[in-house]
Order: sequence, then C-alpha cells, then structure tokens
Amino acid sequence: QVQLVESGGGSAEPGGSLRLSCIASGYTPGGHCIAWFRQAPGKEREGVAAILTRYGSTVYADSVKGRFTISQDNAKNTVYLQMNNLEPEDTAMYICAAVEVARCWRFAYYNYWGQGTQVTVSS
Repeated sequence: QVQLVESGGGSAEPGGSLRLSCIASGYTPGGHCIAWFRQAPGKEREGVAAILTRYGSTVYADSVKGRFTISQDNAKNTVYLQMNNLEPEDTAMYICAAVEVARCWRFAYYNYWGQGTQVTVSS
C-alpha cells in the first residue's frame, strides 16, 4: 500500500555533498517511520538513518553520524537525506523504506521499499 519514490542520486567527489529525496504516498501520516538503507556490490543492505515522522526523532548508523542528516517535510510527504563529506565507501544504491511506527528503530523490520537511487563517490 505504501509507495516510495527516491531521487537525487548521482556522482560526487570525496568531501562533496548530495541530497536524496523520498516521496511517500499511501501511508497514514504519523503512523510510519521512514528510513534510508544502502547496498553496495558484494555487501549486505545496511540501515543508514531513520526518522519517526510523528515527532521528527532520528537515529543514525555510526558510519554516517556527523556527516548525514535525515529530515522531513510533511507538507510535501517527503523525507530527505543530506549527505556531506562523502567518502568512496559511501558508494551504494540508496533505498528508501517504511515501517509501521511500532517497529521504527529496528531496521530488520522495514517492509515497504522504493526502487533506489545510485550514489557514486570517486575522484
């Protein structure tokens, strides 16, 4: 029922910035959490950041703390991932996901998925 559409991926130099967007539809406002995952070739998908849309509370993976910021604009039904000080290790397909609010802080339970947007960080 929930539909998620990502955009904003592309290429960047190390130390550069990108902002990803996730437009959500078909969900109950305040009733879901939205998260960003990423998956690089040969690696498992990992949770990057999540936001409790009701209050704006957030959680981040240790690898991106201080560099990435997840935020929302509820009027636009959009969640953003601002990525600063990018590193080559950040190269991956970034996927937007959603889960009912009761499972917000447990990445393993996210069960609605977008198609992803590619991020490539290289010189």
